[in-house]
Amino acid sequence: MPQVTIDDADIRILGIMQEDATLSIANIAAKANMSNNTCWRRIKRMEEAGVISRRVTLLDASKLGLDMTVFVSVRASEHSEEWLQKLTDVVRDIPEVVEFYRMSGDVDYLLKLRVESIGAYDAVYRRLIRSVRLTDVSSAFSMEEIKCTTALPLKRTPPK
Repeated sequence: MPQVTIDDADIRILGIMQEDATLSIANIAAKANMSNNTCWRRIKRMEEAGVISRRVTLLDASKLGLDMTVFVSVRASEHSEEWLQKLTDVVRDIPEVVEFYRMSGDVDYLLKLRVESIGAYDAVYRRLIRSVRLTDVSSAFSMEEIKCTTALPLKRTPPK
């Protein structure tokens, strides 16, 4: 898929929407210093191009009792497509797993979990090892969240 070219006006819109996607088109347009119609057309173009993939509500995990962030490093003994699909299916069905990555280096996969307790983590751990054969599972518990953002760094895409 080719990279979409965005200009400074698009960057302004995206920056505003990353901060507050609940704003009306009129409010976004005013903050971006453009007409409502121009703003709406630009947002539509970026949605159709997949630059804006969705609009969501961000929740405060600690207010929902999900105070623990756990990073789980997984080493696999098998690396077949079938095994990876099984792991992917299992992980997608575990709501406590909020991020899942295939890695380079010593660790094959990295999972980020949000749980309410050690017991809740242990239940996820047991579900994981019961479902898929793994060589090693190592967990690290976050002591403090220093920076966490969903906002992407925005810079203008040079024209081709």
